[in-house]
Amino acid sequence: MSNGSSLTEFLLLAFVDTRELQLLHFSLFLGIYLAALMGNGLIITAIVCDHRLHTPMYFFLLSLSLLDLGTISTTVPKSMANSLWDTRAISYSGCAAQVFFFFFLFSAEYSLLTVMAYDRFVAICRPLHYGTLMGTRACVKMAAAAWASGFLNALLHTANTFSVPLCQGNTVDQFFCEVPQILKLSCSDSYLREVGLLVVSVCLAFGCFVFIVLSYVQIFTAVLRIPSEQGRHKAFSTCLPHLAVVCLFISTAFFAYLKPPSISSPALDLVVSVLYAVVPPATNPLIYSMRNKELKDALKKLVQWVHCQHQ
Repeated sequence: MSNGSSLTEFLLLAFVDTRELQLLHFSLFLGIYLAALMGNGLIITAIVCDHRLHTPMYFFLLSLSLLDLGTISTTVPKSMANSLWDTRAISYSGCAAQVFFFFFLFSAEYSLLTVMAYDRFVAICRPLHYGTLMGTRACVKMAAAAWASGFLNALLHTANTFSVPLCQGNTVDQFFCEVPQILKLSCSDSYLREVGLLVVSVCLAFGCFVFIVLSYVQIFTAVLRIPSEQGRHKAFSTCLPHLAVVCLFISTAFFAYLKPPSISSPALDLVVSVLYAVVPPATNPLIYSMRNKELKDALKKLVQWVHCQHQ
């Protein structure tokens, strides 16, 4: 294979070899996928249907749930299908589509988590200016900017990755098409251009991370000054779920892309990729609904309404 244009398909990494374990992998991923669909679907429906949740915080949470649905739908169904049909193949165009949509949704989610940190900062540290700074138009613009930055990032990385000549076979050591694994198949120095882009992306991501950390330092400083215990509890209940989601998202993604090559192995890479690509979209709805009374009440009303409709 002289270059990428001669490739018609890639071979993804299989989780297991025996038929019984393949079916077990399919069942496990199916359960996680259905949980993600149900959890995020319930949150989206509850926010859309309950007028009390038509606030900036829940608008951003709705966007986050949409991105989570997209992220897990980009990688998991193909892996499930491959296990079910005992194959490893993914078409060249299918691989490019996976890279594009995963980068798009993943980058947009990180940008949105940064915007959500700003929303919590304004709500707690600048409450008198909240209505002005977080008006409807401002929220729509911020969400649109998050999605647009993800789209641009994905376009650049996908175009760069698939313009690199590939001559090291077509086996991708991952259960989905991941840029670092595809770059391992390159046979020229042109892959350094994409590595440079990845470094720029990591620097931007680190900038967002610093912004989130500084926002939460000021948030917790302000919360601890609130005289009433009820006020502190309410403030923590809106901030801690977001902080938990951010920590899960950042820790798994940073470890996946920044871990030293000396500890890298196919098994570890596989586990880490599941932790950052599959687990967060499935667990985010649970994290957000555990401590949030308004959201729990809306979800209860929604479930009761659905139950009444089926009686």
